[in-house]
Amino acid sequence: MNKSGTLSRKLAALPQYFQHLSGRFREEARELGRLSMLLDIMDKEMLDTYFQPILHLRSGTTIGHEVLNRPPSSPQFPSTEHFYDFAGRTEQMFRFEQYCRRMSLSRYMERLPEADAAGDKLVFVNVHPGVLNDSRHKSGETLTLLKELGLAPERVVFELTERQAVQDYIGFEKVLSHYREQGFRIAVDDAGSGYNSLKTLVYLKPEFIKLDKSLIRGIHSSREQQELLELVREYADRSSTRVIAEGIETAQELLFLQMAGVEFGQGYALGRPAHLPEHGGFPSSAQPFPGRGGYRHVSSNW
Repeated sequence: MNKSGTLSRKLAALPQYFQHLSGRFREEARELGRLSMLLDIMDKEMLDTYFQPILHLRSGTTIGHEVLNRPPSSPQFPSTEHFYDFAGRTEQMFRFEQYCRRMSLSRYMERLPEADAAGDKLVFVNVHPGVLNDSRHKSGETLTLLKELGLAPERVVFELTERQAVQDYIGFEKVLSHYREQGFRIAVDDAGSGYNSLKTLVYLKPEFIKLDKSLIRGIHSSREQQELLELVREYADRSSTRVIAEGIETAQELLFLQMAGVEFGQGYALGRPAHLPEHGGFPSSAQPFPGRGGYRHVSSNW
């Protein structure tokens, strides 16, 4: 091919090349906008904090709350999932997690009713697995905060989401053992959602397994979901792990889970997220659990 033909081909490709550069610049500008918004949220403490009750499914007792931190609505983050996905892959992740943990525990104690402050209710705090194993994390930092707040570590449960994969399970289990020695407990979130479920449960040996809402939704009419639930529940019984069903939205789902022997539950049917750590309750349409005298009595120590 002569030089003239080669030059013509290169000139013809220029618009596509410039379009590619323009797309890259636009995406980089969007990333900078998201990063700026994330920094603003931390610096100005713009996250809203909510608390969703977790109930014992036989007695109806509220045994604790999950802390949920939500960003303000913005063009940079159209949903909470977009926000946390972005925060988790930036170099600000460690700082953001520190900020969230301190704010979650501080606001919990500030808003907790006085009657519950000295009780034994649990507080579930979402934690990115990478932070617990980060070399920048100072040993005893969370214990110091809890002492300031008057909150015992035995009441704090670190909730690890399965979607944020652990790479070195054996090493991470040693890190968790250190936290357990201090009194903290561990929950694995999103179990049953298809992200390394079995490996996560076997290696990390959590005190709580939180079943993903996709497994709970409509479980009363799905044989496949029921069989998977039974497998998880049997494993939990053998390993002294407690099961929490997330995403309970109907009285039918609640009744099935009660009859299946699931111990704890969380979802709109039991209590919506609120600015105060309020007690939850069974829906008015729920049928009495078929035990002696209706709902079976369970010790407050569950």
